[in-house]
Amino acid sequence: MKIAVFGAAGWTGRAVLENLAGKHDVYAVDHNAETWNTWRDIDGDWNGGPIINCDIVDYHAVSKTVQDMDAVIHLTVYFPGTDHAKACVDHNPFLINAKGLWNVLDASHRQGVKRIVHVGSCGVAHPDGCFFESDIRRPDYSLYAVTKRLQEEMCRQHHEGLGQSIIVLRPCYIVDSRLGIGRYREKLGPDDTHAAPGWVCRHDLAEACRLAAEIGAVQFDILHVTGMPEDEKTCNVARGRKVLGLTYRADLEQYRQSPST
Repeated sequence: MKIAVFGAAGWTGRAVLENLAGKHDVYAVDHNAETWNTWRDIDGDWNGGPIINCDIVDYHAVSKTVQDMDAVIHLTVYFPGTDHAKACVDHNPFLINAKGLWNVLDASHRQGVKRIVHVGSCGVAHPDGCFFESDIRRPDYSLYAVTKRLQEEMCRQHHEGLGQSIIVLRPCYIVDSRLGIGRYREKLGPDDTHAAPGWVCRHDLAEACRLAAEIGAVQFDILHVTGMPEDEKTCNVARGRKVLGLTYRADLEQYRQSPST
Protein backbone atom coordinates (compact mmCIF):
# COMPACT_ATOMS: atom_id res chain seq x y z
CA MET A 1 0.00 0.00 0.00
CA LYS A 2 0.91 3.64 -0.39
CA ILE A 3 0.75 5.08 3.14
CA ALA A 4 1.15 8.72 4.14
CA VAL A 5 2.35 9.20 7.71
CA PHE A 6 1.50 12.65 9.08
CA GLY A 7 3.73 13.68 11.98
CA ALA A 8 6.40 11.33 10.66
CA ALA A 9 9.32 13.21 12.26
CA GLY A 10 7.95 12.88 15.78
CA TRP A 11 8.59 10.50 18.67
CA THR A 12 5.97 8.01 17.52
CA GLY A 13 6.34 8.88 13.85
CA ARG A 14 9.93 7.71 13.65
CA ALA A 15 8.95 4.32 15.09
CA VAL A 16 6.05 4.05 12.62
CA LEU A 17 8.39 4.76 9.71
CA GLU A 18 10.77 2.05 10.90
CA ASN A 19 7.89 -0.42 11.24
CA LEU A 20 6.49 0.29 7.77
CA ALA A 21 9.84 0.23 5.98
CA GLY A 22 10.11 -2.62 3.52
CA LYS A 23 6.43 -3.53 3.92
CA HIS A 24 4.70 -0.61 2.20
CA ASP A 25 5.45 2.46 0.10
CA VAL A 26 5.91 5.07 2.80
CA TYR A 27 5.48 8.84 2.41
CA ALA A 28 6.83 10.67 5.45
CA VAL A 29 4.88 13.89 6.03
CA ASP A 30 5.79 16.66 8.46
CA HIS A 31 5.68 20.44 8.68
CA ASN A 32 9.15 21.31 7.40
CA ALA A 33 12.74 20.12 7.25
CA GLU A 34 13.53 21.47 10.73
CA THR A 35 11.08 19.10 12.42
CA TRP A 36 13.41 16.19 11.61
CA ASN A 37 16.12 17.61 13.86
CA THR A 38 14.32 16.69 17.10
CA TRP A 39 14.98 12.94 16.99
CA ARG A 40 17.79 12.78 14.44
CA ASP A 41 20.37 12.09 17.15
CA ILE A 42 18.44 8.96 18.17
CA ASP A 43 16.73 7.77 14.99
CA GLY A 44 19.08 9.11 12.36
CA ASP A 45 17.94 10.23 8.92
CA TRP A 46 14.94 8.73 7.17
CA ASN A 47 15.87 7.25 3.81
CA GLY A 48 13.04 4.78 3.33
CA GLY A 49 10.83 6.85 1.07
CA PRO A 50 9.80 10.36 0.03
CA ILE A 51 9.70 13.15 2.60
CA ILE A 52 6.87 15.64 2.09
CA ASN A 53 6.80 19.05 3.75
CA CYS A 54 3.16 19.88 4.44
CA ASP A 55 1.42 22.37 6.71
CA ILE A 56 -1.48 20.30 8.05
CA VAL A 57 -3.53 23.47 8.54
CA ASP A 58 -3.40 24.10 4.76
CA TYR A 59 -6.30 22.10 3.31
CA HIS A 60 -5.04 22.19 -0.27
CA ALA A 61 -1.58 21.02 0.78
CA VAL A 62 -3.12 18.14 2.71
CA SER A 63 -5.39 17.23 -0.19
CA LYS A 64 -2.44 17.12 -2.57
CA THR A 65 -0.48 14.98 -0.11
CA VAL A 66 -3.14 12.29 0.32
CA GLN A 67 -3.92 12.03 -3.39
CA ASP A 68 -3.46 8.44 -4.61
CA MET A 69 -2.76 7.14 -1.10
CA ASP A 70 -4.28 3.87 0.08
CA ALA A 71 -4.04 4.72 3.76
CA VAL A 72 -3.13 7.59 6.08
CA ILE A 73 -1.66 7.29 9.57
CA HIS A 74 -2.30 10.53 11.44
CA LEU A 75 0.11 11.28 14.30
CA THR A 76 0.44 15.06 14.13
CA VAL A 77 -0.15 16.70 17.49
CA TYR A 78 0.45 20.04 19.15
CA PHE A 79 1.15 20.06 22.89
CA PRO A 80 0.02 23.35 24.44
CA GLY A 81 1.81 24.65 27.48
CA THR A 82 0.35 24.57 30.97
CA ASP A 83 0.33 28.37 31.37
CA HIS A 84 -3.38 29.26 31.19
CA ALA A 85 -2.84 32.87 30.10
CA LYS A 86 -0.66 31.80 27.18
CA ALA A 87 -3.00 28.95 26.28
CA CYS A 88 -5.91 31.36 25.98
CA VAL A 89 -4.22 33.22 23.12
CA ASP A 90 -2.60 30.20 21.48
CA HIS A 91 -4.48 29.22 18.32
CA ASN A 92 -2.30 26.21 17.53
CA PRO A 93 -4.10 23.59 19.66
CA PHE A 94 -7.27 24.06 17.64
CA LEU A 95 -5.59 24.82 14.33
CA ILE A 96 -3.26 21.81 14.40
CA ASN A 97 -5.13 19.27 16.51
CA ALA A 98 -8.67 20.01 15.34
CA LYS A 99 -8.50 21.80 11.97
CA GLY A 100 -5.50 19.73 10.93
CA LEU A 101 -7.30 16.45 11.53
CA TRP A 102 -10.42 17.76 9.82
CA ASN A 103 -8.30 18.51 6.77
CA VAL A 104 -6.86 15.00 6.79
CA LEU A 105 -10.24 13.32 7.20
CA ASP A 106 -12.12 15.42 4.67
CA ALA A 107 -9.36 15.41 2.05
CA SER A 108 -8.89 11.65 2.47
CA HIS A 109 -12.59 11.07 1.94
CA ARG A 110 -12.66 13.18 -1.21
CA GLN A 111 -9.49 11.55 -2.53
CA GLY A 112 -10.82 8.04 -1.93
CA VAL A 113 -8.32 6.97 0.76
CA LYS A 114 -9.44 3.54 1.99
CA ARG A 115 -8.27 3.66 5.62
CA ILE A 116 -7.43 6.29 8.23
CA VAL A 117 -5.53 5.41 11.40
CA HIS A 118 -5.65 8.18 13.99
CA VAL A 119 -3.52 8.09 17.13
CA GLY A 120 -5.34 9.88 19.90
CA SER A 121 -4.64 9.66 23.62
CA CYS A 122 -6.50 8.67 26.75
CA GLY A 123 -6.04 7.55 30.30
CA VAL A 124 -6.38 3.87 31.11
CA ALA A 125 -8.39 4.21 34.33
CA HIS A 126 -11.65 6.17 34.41
CA PRO A 127 -12.01 8.29 37.59
CA ASP A 128 -15.52 6.90 38.12
CA GLY A 129 -14.27 3.34 37.98
CA CYS A 130 -16.15 2.36 34.84
CA PHE A 131 -14.47 0.20 32.20
CA PHE A 132 -12.97 2.23 29.32
CA GLU A 133 -14.72 0.78 26.28
CA SER A 134 -14.67 2.52 22.91
CA ASP A 135 -17.87 4.43 23.68
CA ILE A 136 -16.57 5.80 27.00
CA ARG A 137 -15.03 9.24 26.46
CA ARG A 138 -12.03 10.66 28.29
CA PRO A 139 -13.37 12.89 31.09
CA ASP A 140 -10.30 14.97 31.94
CA TYR A 141 -10.21 18.70 31.25
CA SER A 142 -7.22 20.55 29.83
CA LEU A 143 -6.66 22.25 26.51
CA TYR A 144 -4.75 19.22 25.26
CA ALA A 145 -7.37 16.76 26.55
CA VAL A 146 -10.23 18.70 25.01
CA THR A 147 -8.62 18.88 21.57
CA LYS A 148 -7.79 15.16 21.68
CA ARG A 149 -11.39 14.42 22.66
CA LEU A 150 -12.58 16.58 19.77
CA GLN A 151 -10.32 14.61 17.43
CA GLU A 152 -11.86 11.33 18.50
CA GLU A 153 -15.39 12.65 18.12
CA MET A 154 -14.47 14.03 14.70
CA CYS A 155 -13.36 10.57 13.62
CA ARG A 156 -16.56 9.06 14.97
CA GLN A 157 -18.75 11.61 13.19
CA HIS A 158 -16.79 11.31 9.98
CA HIS A 159 -17.33 7.57 9.93
CA GLU A 160 -21.01 7.78 10.82
CA GLY A 161 -21.71 10.59 8.37
CA LEU A 162 -19.57 9.52 5.41
CA GLY A 163 -18.77 5.86 6.02
CA GLN A 164 -15.02 6.44 6.09
CA SER A 165 -13.00 3.51 7.44
CA ILE A 166 -11.21 4.78 10.56
CA ILE A 167 -9.45 3.13 13.48
CA VAL A 168 -8.61 5.31 16.49
CA LEU A 169 -5.83 4.14 18.80
CA ARG A 170 -5.68 5.33 22.41
CA PRO A 171 -2.17 5.22 23.89
CA CYS A 172 -1.45 6.79 27.26
CA TYR A 173 2.25 7.46 27.88
CA ILE A 174 4.64 6.48 25.08
CA VAL A 175 8.15 5.29 25.93
CA ASP A 176 10.94 3.41 24.19
CA SER A 177 11.73 0.15 25.98
CA ARG A 178 14.77 -0.45 23.76
CA LEU A 179 16.44 2.83 24.67
CA GLY A 180 15.09 3.08 28.20
CA ILE A 181 13.74 6.61 27.79
CA GLY A 182 10.39 8.39 27.66
CA ARG A 183 9.21 10.93 25.15
CA TYR A 184 10.76 13.72 27.22
CA ARG A 185 14.09 11.84 27.13
CA GLU A 186 13.83 11.01 30.82
CA LYS A 187 15.55 7.81 31.93
CA LEU A 188 13.31 4.85 32.71
CA GLY A 189 14.15 2.65 35.66
CA PRO A 190 14.09 2.21 39.43
CA ASP A 191 16.09 5.38 40.06
CA ASP A 192 14.03 7.67 37.83
CA THR A 193 10.70 6.92 36.11
CA HIS A 194 9.12 3.63 37.14
CA ALA A 195 6.89 1.62 34.82
CA ALA A 196 3.27 2.59 35.40
CA PRO A 197 -0.22 1.80 34.10
CA GLY A 198 -0.73 3.16 30.61
CA TRP A 199 2.83 2.84 29.36
CA VAL A 200 3.34 1.60 25.81
CA CYS A 201 6.55 1.25 23.85
CA ARG A 202 6.53 3.36 20.71
CA HIS A 203 7.55 0.33 18.67
CA ASP A 204 4.49 -1.63 19.82
CA LEU A 205 2.32 1.39 19.06
CA ALA A 206 3.92 1.56 15.62
CA GLU A 207 3.05 -2.09 15.05
CA ALA A 208 -0.54 -1.31 16.04
CA CYS A 209 -0.62 1.54 13.51
CA ARG A 210 0.55 -0.73 10.70
CA LEU A 211 -1.89 -3.50 11.58
CA ALA A 212 -4.75 -1.00 11.81
CA ALA A 213 -3.89 0.29 8.34
CA GLU A 214 -3.76 -3.23 6.92
CA ILE A 215 -6.83 -4.80 8.50
CA GLY A 216 -9.79 -4.84 6.14
CA ALA A 217 -12.60 -6.32 8.21
CA VAL A 218 -13.01 -3.42 10.66
CA GLN A 219 -14.69 -0.26 9.43
CA PHE A 220 -14.52 1.71 12.68
CA ASP A 221 -13.21 1.10 16.17
CA ILE A 222 -11.57 2.90 19.09
CA LEU A 223 -8.96 0.81 20.88
CA HIS A 224 -6.62 1.32 23.82
CA VAL A 225 -3.02 0.43 23.00
CA THR A 226 -1.00 0.06 26.19
CA GLY A 227 1.66 -2.43 27.19
CA MET A 228 1.07 -2.94 30.91
CA PRO A 229 -0.82 -6.12 31.91
CA GLU A 230 -2.84 -4.42 34.66
CA ASP A 231 -4.48 -2.17 32.04
CA GLU A 232 -6.69 -5.06 30.90
CA LYS A 233 -8.75 -4.58 34.06
CA THR A 234 -9.64 -0.96 33.27
CA CYS A 235 -9.65 -0.45 29.49
CA ASN A 236 -10.21 -2.35 26.24
CA VAL A 237 -6.55 -3.11 25.52
CA ALA A 238 -7.37 -6.84 25.30
CA ARG A 239 -9.92 -6.11 22.60
CA GLY A 240 -7.28 -4.09 20.77
CA ARG A 241 -4.95 -7.06 20.75
CA LYS A 242 -7.70 -9.32 19.42
CA VAL A 243 -9.03 -6.97 16.75
CA LEU A 244 -5.60 -6.02 15.41
CA GLY A 245 -3.84 -9.33 16.03
CA LEU A 246 -1.28 -7.31 17.99
CA THR A 247 1.49 -8.91 20.01
CA TYR A 248 3.25 -6.64 22.50
CA ARG A 249 6.99 -7.30 22.33
CA ALA A 250 8.43 -4.61 24.58
CA ASP A 251 9.91 -5.57 27.93
CA LEU A 252 8.45 -2.92 30.20
CA GLU A 253 8.70 -5.05 33.33
CA GLN A 254 12.40 -4.25 33.53
CA TYR A 255 11.44 -0.71 34.49
CA ARG A 256 9.26 -1.64 37.44
CA GLN A 257 10.26 -0.19 40.79
CA SER A 258 12.38 -2.59 42.78
CA PRO A 259 10.34 -4.32 45.54
CA SER A 260 13.09 -3.49 48.02
CA THR A 261 12.63 0.28 47.63
